[in-house]
Amino acid sequence: LSCEQNWSSGTFHQRSLSNAGVSARFLQLKVTNRFPSPPYDPDVRVMMAGSTLRKVKSKSWKKPRHFRLLEDGLTFWYKSRWAGRSHSTFSVTEVEAVREGHQSEVLLSLAEEFPADVCFTLVFRGRQGNLDLVAESPEEAKAWIQGVRKVIHKAQTMDAKERWVWDWFQKADKNKDGKMNFKEVRTLLKMMNVEMNEEHALRLFTMADKSESGSLEIEQFVHFYKILTQRDEVWKVFQDYSGDGEKLLLDELESFLSIEQQEGEQSSRRAQELIDRYEPSETAKKQSAMSLDGFQIYLCSREGSVFNPEHRELHQDMNQPLSHYFISSSHNTYLLEDQLRGQSSLEAYIQALKRGCRCVEVDCWDGSDGEPVVYHGHTLTSKILFRDVISTLKEYAFKASDFPVILSLENHCCLEQQTVMAQHLSQILGDVLLTSLLDGQVPQQLPSPQVKKLFGGLGLRPPKGYCKIPESFSDEEETANDDAESLPTEDPSAECLKKSKCKLSRELSDLVVYCKSVHFQGFEHARSQAKCYEMSSFSESKAKKLAKDAGTDFVQYNTRQLTRIYPGGRRTDSSNYNPQEMWNVGCQIVALNFQTAGLEMDLNDGLFGQNGCCGYVLKPDFMRDANTQFGPEKPKELRGYKPLRLSIQVISGQQLPKVNQKEGSIVDPLVRVEIYGVPQDQAKEETSHINNNGFNPVWNETLNFVIHAPDLALVRFEVEDYDKASRNDFIGQFTLPFTCIQAGEQRGQWVPNPKAGLLIHIPSFNRLQCLLHILIV
Repeated sequence: LSCEQNWSSGTFHQRSLSNAGVSARFLQLKVTNRFPSPPYDPDVRVMMAGSTLRKVKSKSWKKPRHFRLLEDGLTFWYKSRWAGRSHSTFSVTEVEAVREGHQSEVLLSLAEEFPADVCFTLVFRGRQGNLDLVAESPEEAKAWIQGVRKVIHKAQTMDAKERWVWDWFQKADKNKDGKMNFKEVRTLLKMMNVEMNEEHALRLFTMADKSESGSLEIEQFVHFYKILTQRDEVWKVFQDYSGDGEKLLLDELESFLSIEQQEGEQSSRRAQELIDRYEPSETAKKQSAMSLDGFQIYLCSREGSVFNPEHRELHQDMNQPLSHYFISSSHNTYLLEDQLRGQSSLEAYIQALKRGCRCVEVDCWDGSDGEPVVYHGHTLTSKILFRDVISTLKEYAFKASDFPVILSLENHCCLEQQTVMAQHLSQILGDVLLTSLLDGQVPQQLPSPQVKKLFGGLGLRPPKGYCKIPESFSDEEETANDDAESLPTEDPSAECLKKSKCKLSRELSDLVVYCKSVHFQGFEHARSQAKCYEMSSFSESKAKKLAKDAGTDFVQYNTRQLTRIYPGGRRTDSSNYNPQEMWNVGCQIVALNFQTAGLEMDLNDGLFGQNGCCGYVLKPDFMRDANTQFGPEKPKELRGYKPLRLSIQVISGQQLPKVNQKEGSIVDPLVRVEIYGVPQDQAKEETSHINNNGFNPVWNETLNFVIHAPDLALVRFEVEDYDKASRNDFIGQFTLPFTCIQAGEQRGQWVPNPKAGLLIHIPSFNRLQCLLHILIV
């Protein structure tokens, strides 16, 4: 489930459980964890001793703060010398990476004042802003850079149980004496969303207090945790296949894999692999057996991902024309917030590219000193230099994906500054920029994403992709022609562009190869006159109208040419439209505001979570046939039409996070399942809510759906905190393509995770049985 709060990140996983022939899926939440760091490491010792670092926000805001790593080895603490007792903290699990030197626009602007060897940036996950810091010496900066990377690595590679237990122990141990009394345990239960009567809590506490000291040390807390988190559903499955009720011998685990996971001939080999990978007991490993602990760890691992492991990896045919793919695309990529007052930032491009975005937008305007700038024109958004944007694209374009990046320029510049733009593009990007036809011939179809890779120097250069530059008018110009609801521009240079229709410098125009922007003149004209390398942009309202009035024509059009869709001009809050409506007619470049979290970006992340997250997803075969008769309004007319029934039994939940931090607050969770696809498939069903129980709610309710166009359908799971007096609070969600749900055993790279989430059961449909284990991030 993805979560907009900063309290957690984690993973839902998939694994088949069975009791009396019932298979199920476990959805798991990973929360922030703490662990002791190695005190012998010199870099970690520097961080634990503390350093005075400058926290930098701008040229005028540079203030010293005392930073140190706390004894738990995972929490960073900092304060001002004048702040009294006030201080701030953040967990290393919130930090995604450390960048050395001037790798942010703020530090880059201060390059003359602070040398690169004393500067570094902490990059946070999600929407949290980054932290720019300046050390007093290169040695101190190096120690912090290396130290933070070490504790990040430690957090990522630690055993799941160790991290999870340490985290809750630290949270509950308020007086930091290394022990936990019963009062602290009761506080812990509230933190864990457990509504438990005092008598029962005391009984569990006493069972764990083997020393009868009235307090629990870490080892005893581990026992308490096991008692508290024992899942009857998992225990019953374990008992069904265990001869002695204590362990699964190799042949017993093989039976489980063969019967429940449908692994067939692979079960024997897989059983030993799973024991070696997940069994924590060395004694059990020597016996080629799996304990209940190992079984639970295995069920909660990425081995159980809901995604077919082959679909997670790059597996699709990448030799089709570009028009045959959905392409992950961003709108107003430079913005971190809304398009009226938001901050323009290089970081926005970095984050989009790291998420697999393959089409970014650059709004170019004349700069006062002859250097073009990027921002949302005629608004209070801040400005960044065009050349810095291009430098950032050069560095980050191919870190998440080797496939082409489409650079969409919204041009408002005069001829002189257009020439400067062309010079920056050519000089900074070099041979990474595609500036000529691949075979020297006028193309009859667009090239594929699978371009020949070129490496130079030390072999560190990314593979050559397309940084394609459309000769596009502004969004506002398209808006003036196509969308009466949007805001027109008042910029003189844009007015000049309108009058001349294509007032571009020769230098900039010559860089356009496969994405020539043209005005759409109708589907009939496109069939007889349009070239494959011509691309049109549509506002969301224009695209919706075309999809409704001429859906089949739109699908046919998109088999040969690229189509770009952008949000309507009245979305001043940078909200998004539903991209599914555009994918239903085969539109490739469906541009969304990546900085705005919500349902629309959940769907985008869900679609592009497949195929190695490379930013390209091959469209269904009926959307690649130029003579297709498919239309989203009439899926039953599709050749080979065969609807599928999807039945999801929501069984139970475990350790769902709190959304209201008010003391004593416990969530009242419900689960909603939504289907997004062609109009006939749009549906949602939800369970009832469970009062005051986020720790182990039980629903045992079944939700049913019929899927008419499974190749286009997305399945979304959402958990909410019910409120009868107001809107429910969002807890988390997870979205995946229907076609990526995997039957039987799910293979994936193992990543340790604690035990939190949902247990659901998906009965067989078209031989599909699987255990759903979903990620909350």
